[in-house]
Amino acid sequence: MKIAIISLSNEGARIAAKLASAWEMCDVFVHAGVTEMPRAKRFDRMIDLTGEIFSLYQGLVYIAPAGAVVRAIAPALRHKAVDPGVVVVDVGGRWAVSLLGGHEGGANRLALVVANLLGAEPVVSTTTEALKNLIVGVGCRRGTPASAIMSAIHEALVLAGCDLAQVRTLASAEIKTSEPGLTEAARELGLPLRWIPDEEIRHTIQAFEHSDFVREKVDLPAVAEPAALLAGRRTRLLLPKQILHGVTVAIARES
Repeated sequence: MKIAIISLSNEGARIAAKLASAWEMCDVFVHAGVTEMPRAKRFDRMIDLTGEIFSLYQGLVYIAPAGAVVRAIAPALRHKAVDPGVVVVDVGGRWAVSLLGGHEGGANRLALVVANLLGAEPVVSTTTEALKNLIVGVGCRRGTPASAIMSAIHEALVLAGCDLAQVRTLASAEIKTSEPGLTEAARELGLPLRWIPDEEIRHTIQAFEHSDFVREKVDLPAVAEPAALLAGRRTRLLLPKQILHGVTVAIARES
């Protein structure tokens, strides 16, 4: 996926630099007045730049006010089947908003990737996604295969009296990003995977069961329950942590 990152400010340029390191096929564009990132491509007007590059990339990530982005992309829009996915990030790096092309353009997935890279909150308003209200938190030992993780998730959903179609995302601790079993399980299940920053887990005021074993192994109070609770808004535990096939699974519901 070829990505363009566009920033209007020095603060945004610093976020752009962090994001750019994650993609091999990525170009960064910054406003002419920006002093950061001297090697980035410069532009004077965002609306002119957008018209020039809109059809050249599969994903556009703007680190700019949403209103300015809407005005910039409006003249370039053609059809949802061909328009790229557009994601907007605030200069504080707090939100990654899927603005255009949620499904067809891949913006929903791109927003999640950006959010995971920045420790931000992905914002997806696509109706089919917004109606899903379950988050499955997963913790596992190093090297756990995807098959065991998927089996544990399916069994946990049965225990909760729920269905996979109700699940909006899987979630785990950031320290688990190097676990291929987790990413493969998410891919096989067709679900996004949210990585919750370790510090957020350590300092949250959410109530969950702490584990001495987990603290000893990864220096976290727990993984599955806090990941499920923190990956959504107005969450409560529907199914407290269960250890199934050697995998810890918890399910939270958004209200």
